[in-house]
Amino acid sequence: MIPTSWYLLLAAVLFATGAGGVLLRRNTLVILMCVELMMNAVNLTFVAFSHQLGSMTGQVFVFMIMTVAAVEAAVGLAILVELYRHVKSVNTDDFDSLKG
Repeated sequence: MIPTSWYLLLAAVLFATGAGGVLLRRNTLVILMCVELMMNAVNLTFVAFSHQLGSMTGQVFVFMIMTVAAVEAAVGLAILVELYRHVKSVNTDDFDSLKG
């Protein structure tokens, strides 16, 4: 049996990778994928603790987070497609039309 600490270490590495991608990248599609990676790291943590404690509460939270991730992906990609139609780029530096 794999100890819970290994799952938490893997989740920390995944979360740090996702956070680094969000902070360092300029491509909007890559930023959305990094946010998904961060949510999956949180899901792994919830499942690991849920298994360790013998409770289903963490898995219920994982189900809700997966629902939010699906909605975020759909809405984020729709916004990205609409911005690409106007700006012809997916670089976040080129999106200055919302500035006041």
